[in-house]
Amino acid sequence: MKLVHRHKLQLAGLLLSVLGWILTGTCNYLPDWKNFNLDLNVLELWTMGLWQTCIVQDIGGTQCKDFDSFLALPLEFRISRILVSTSNGLGLLSLVISSLGLDCLKMEHAGQKLKKQLLLLGAILLWMSGVLALVPVSWVTHTIIQEFWDEDVPEIVPRWEMGDALFSGWFGGFFIILGASLLLFTICLSADHQLPEQYAMADVQDTHRHLDTGNGRL
Repeated sequence: MKLVHRHKLQLAGLLLSVLGWILTGTCNYLPDWKNFNLDLNVLELWTMGLWQTCIVQDIGGTQCKDFDSFLALPLEFRISRILVSTSNGLGLLSLVISSLGLDCLKMEHAGQKLKKQLLLLGAILLWMSGVLALVPVSWVTHTIIQEFWDEDVPEIVPRWEMGDALFSGWFGGFFIILGASLLLFTICLSADHQLPEQYAMADVQDTHRHLDTGNGRL
């Protein structure tokens, strides 16, 4: 594949990863990981996120309150807060490393081998960032579904439902993994691109060897 196409794939992978990182960061701070309506007051929507809980009213008002204690959160929310925050920090670091390994970025005293190593490291870290975002989102979703269909809970009790933040986390995690996969694919293309040069060098060496042998016979 041509060098120009590899550059475009690298930029596409990086842009997808940046978009995924923005979505996972939004997912981290959105207060609607799960929500429910009270039958006694249908004009209010209760939402709960990793950092605060809110009451959204139909008249347009929203009241939010931060959680007083980390230990007071449900287990899945405590673990999710750690994993998603780690994913955001690791994602930012991996984006910086990946950008330094792009072919279109020219750096002094940086050889092709070093740039390829930086791109590989950044892509691997991006994969880890995407997985760290998908795991807590899927876990919280599984818990919500289990509680929603729990037959031991009376029907009169309000049940939590999935919020928009979960979908932001899913799309963000998938975009990061897709972007990292494209970056890894360009590394393979780069390795394949070097093969013809290696064969050409081998042909030149064989030609010189044959010429030297012929001259020796003469």
